[in-house]
Amino acid sequence: MKAMILAAGLGTRLRPLTDTRPKALVEIAGRTLLEITLTRLRTFGITEVIINVHHFADMVTDYLKSNNNFGMRLEISREEILLDTGGGLKKAGWFFLENSTSANPSRPDSAQMDEPFLLHNVDVISTIDFARMLQFHKEHQALATLAVQARETSRPLFFDDNLQLRGRRTSGTANPGCAPQLTATPNHAGTTSTPRDSLPSLAFSGIHLISPRLLPMLTEEGVFSIIPAYLRLAAQGQEILAFRADAYYWRDLGRPADLTQAAHDLQQKVLL
Repeated sequence: MKAMILAAGLGTRLRPLTDTRPKALVEIAGRTLLEITLTRLRTFGITEVIINVHHFADMVTDYLKSNNNFGMRLEISREEILLDTGGGLKKAGWFFLENSTSANPSRPDSAQMDEPFLLHNVDVISTIDFARMLQFHKEHQALATLAVQARETSRPLFFDDNLQLRGRRTSGTANPGCAPQLTATPNHAGTTSTPRDSLPSLAFSGIHLISPRLLPMLTEEGVFSIIPAYLRLAAQGQEILAFRADAYYWRDLGRPADLTQAAHDLQQKVLL
């Protein structure tokens, strides 16, 4: 399995730390966020990773080179402008569609299109079991599987009883912000889903498992977030599912206080 680490952001919430370095190279207990993420991926047997970069991009490439790429095959997707999660994934999509054994690398075989890859924010830390998440993803033949938890968030996602994505609420908006088609989309049993207002809201963790089949379906261009694309595809009947990760440790590392707490948790062996 391959992976992509989203590391191109400006890390504005981590200032002043990110005034002189990219957020990927901010440290917790002497270890960079990028090293922690790569180590987690390698623990699950992932040795091929593409990393998108923008802010202090050369510092990231120099850091990887000085550490011999941590013994992994690491590719860089350099963004001249920030492309957001969807645009960044689309630009790096070649990495998951390449096929060195094919006479035509632009047309990968069906087996390759069925091999999921992991998409992981560099500024989150967790103990989520990727192997169990992968098993769930494959058993349900999902197009994308999102690790979610029941916790407070300003941008909750809504899923039905079959864990199918049905909508979202954006920050400052009273009603779930989802595609109109999602109001009465048939669920897996062929019946219409519960009204959105009664659906449980879940917080997204910034960790996805994605089938390469998704990549040609990303019709959006330029700068775009992946979540609206997921909502569009869910409205079309595609399997965009929730993996419940409530039992696992998870922390967003967007603020200096979060780094302090994560360092404490590392010291107490709460994670990793």
